[in-house]
Amino acid sequence: MTLSVKDLKVQYKSRDRTVRAVDGVSFLLENNESIGIVGESACGKSTLGLAIIRSASGGEIVSGDILLDDTSMLKMSEDEFAKTILWKKISMVFQGAMNSLDPVFSIKEQFEEVLKNHRHEGDRIKIINEAIDAVGLSPSILGKFPHELSGGMKQRVVIAMALLLKPRLVIADEPTTALDVLVQAQILGLLKKLKKGGMSFVLISHDLGIISEIADKVGIMYAGKIVEFGTLQEVYSAPKHPYTQALLKSMPKIKGEQDLISLKGNPPSLITPPKGCRFYDRCVHAKEKCREEPPVIKTETGYVSCWLYEETK
Repeated sequence: MTLSVKDLKVQYKSRDRTVRAVDGVSFLLENNESIGIVGESACGKSTLGLAIIRSASGGEIVSGDILLDDTSMLKMSEDEFAKTILWKKISMVFQGAMNSLDPVFSIKEQFEEVLKNHRHEGDRIKIINEAIDAVGLSPSILGKFPHELSGGMKQRVVIAMALLLKPRLVIADEPTTALDVLVQAQILGLLKKLKKGGMSFVLISHDLGIISEIADKVGIMYAGKIVEFGTLQEVYSAPKHPYTQALLKSMPKIKGEQDLISLKGNPPSLITPPKGCRFYDRCVHAKEKCREEPPVIKTETGYVSCWLYEETK
């Protein structure tokens, strides 16, 4: 299964303003691959994930396309998309998902509700037990209520819900947020186990360390755009965009001394973004030409959007 996002633009509109949350994003996820989307808060990562499943509440996909195995998902009717794609081929673990469980229903009732909503026929108990087993939980939790489970167990439950209809691709938005270090490790171990079983992920996070555990490819997102994309090895070992370089230098290393840096200033407004490079005001390499839209330069395994590499185009 392949997922191709082409020049995707997503906006949120009010009476007097437009927020360009995703502005011309493109990437390709090939069969049995996983992709990490990394960036600061409010850069458009979550909107990108929601747009892929056509669930960006209040947002509008204004242009671009999303192809699943060469079939445009945006050209499908809502009914066709819900019946053939959503949760069956692509599902999503939402940010803060463990807090989305209904406190007045048992875990079993909430699983059954998912199957009922998707009019799934067959042995529902068997399907639920398979999903529970896949995330390393005991069937005994089905009779419990959310308040009786730990944070890690609740996170496993929502991941199991995303697996109920056996999708090939799961979009996971900050799946380890608000979990302690030990539980984070358990959830990452679970995701790696699922990946080895043939599942693909689009993993959304601000944490480069977590991305490195799961992703084969990485997209670095800044102010609504992916400024660099490539394999994990290329992006981490030889980062090209100044923003990517700054992100990696902000990560402490276990071994060896390192001068950690922090970026001055703030990302630009997505209501009135600059016309040229959106990293201009914070970039140590900025020059007058950067006030123009930077070119997209092919790299060995992906691309970078930066004037520094114009000569290699």
